[in-house]
Amino acid sequence: MALSYLRSSSSRSVNLLKPLSSSLPLRRPISTDTTPITVETSVPFTSHQCDAPSRSVETNPKELLTFFRDMALMRRMEIAADSLYKAKLIRGFCHLYDGQEAVAVGMEAAITKKDCIITAYRDHCTFIGRGGTLLEVFAELMGRQAGCSKGKGGSMHFYKKDSNFYGGHGIVGAQVPLGCGLAFAQKYSKDETVTFALYGDGAANQGQLFEALNISALWDLPAILVCENNHYGMGTAEWRAAKSPAYYKRGDYVPGLKVDGMDALAVKQACKFAKEHALKNGPIILEMDTYRYHGHSMSDPGSTYRTRDEISGVRQERDPIERIRKLILSHDLATEKELKDIEKEVRKEVDDTITQAKESPMPEPSKLFTNVYAKGLGVESFGADRKEVRATLP
Repeated sequence: MALSYLRSSSSRSVNLLKPLSSSLPLRRPISTDTTPITVETSVPFTSHQCDAPSRSVETNPKELLTFFRDMALMRRMEIAADSLYKAKLIRGFCHLYDGQEAVAVGMEAAITKKDCIITAYRDHCTFIGRGGTLLEVFAELMGRQAGCSKGKGGSMHFYKKDSNFYGGHGIVGAQVPLGCGLAFAQKYSKDETVTFALYGDGAANQGQLFEALNISALWDLPAILVCENNHYGMGTAEWRAAKSPAYYKRGDYVPGLKVDGMDALAVKQACKFAKEHALKNGPIILEMDTYRYHGHSMSDPGSTYRTRDEISGVRQERDPIERIRKLILSHDLATEKELKDIEKEVRKEVDDTITQAKESPMPEPSKLFTNVYAKGLGVESFGADRKEVRATLP
């Protein structure tokens, strides 16, 4: 990543904590410094029907170290989920996000929790970005009561209403019209917020996406459609499924922007630009050029339709965590050992949370009938013969 460090020489050094005694090693408060740093994005933005934002992104040591820790946590969480799935503690579908972490953290850095996010089934890290806890993640993955959806949603149906995260959705592309509906509510309420509706390149050919985009453009809704292009829709390469894989241009009359989705700072800059645009002019499309290291889901080894050399090449050249690590080290914001210590802390936090999640009980059988209908309507659940009343729903 090309860097442009615009701090004066007098402010280059990070403040140091005074040692308690001469025998103790010197430690730095590596997570609190907000001295501005200007960094140039890895590659230029490519725009459609709009001017591209500047490649110069302002950040600071605190943000960079937060990015590093958050992405390290997300990475470790997903690797742990892989192990839990193979141990049959997680059942059903499970789609992992490792490799795409920069999209989740960069997007959150540009917006507030009053803005809405809705996504597909690869939703674990997006939930963490919205302020969800590891316990809620692992408990939900294992179908436990402490989960974010009380153990009844599983991997594909995370939800956090108090942070305006409207889920994981299992039907390909179906979340996009819902996201445009959220944007309609935001415009109706005049609350100056936007909705980010995320979908993959595999969903980019869905008809409902274009229908929702059309009405959003007609009504100038503050909807930002984010195509997380990891280049494979299940096991199908984008070039085999799309005549035009330039997804940021797919809106035709709607502006678009192609972004390096492996660069957290580029994502931050693009999302900030998109929010400002959407509030003034209506919808915009962001194509995040990213990559998943795992297969489509845990049932997909991920190596039959792409080579291992391709995967390792992306890890070596574009990995989002390593990019932030290099930035931190090049600006002397932390030492290699300090970053390793953060990763060790993250590993322990994940392991401890898994132990805690395993202790959470399974949902009571009676909970099968809750969260389906509005409460207090006296709705009854009947058996197959329609004669015997089985339960009155709460």
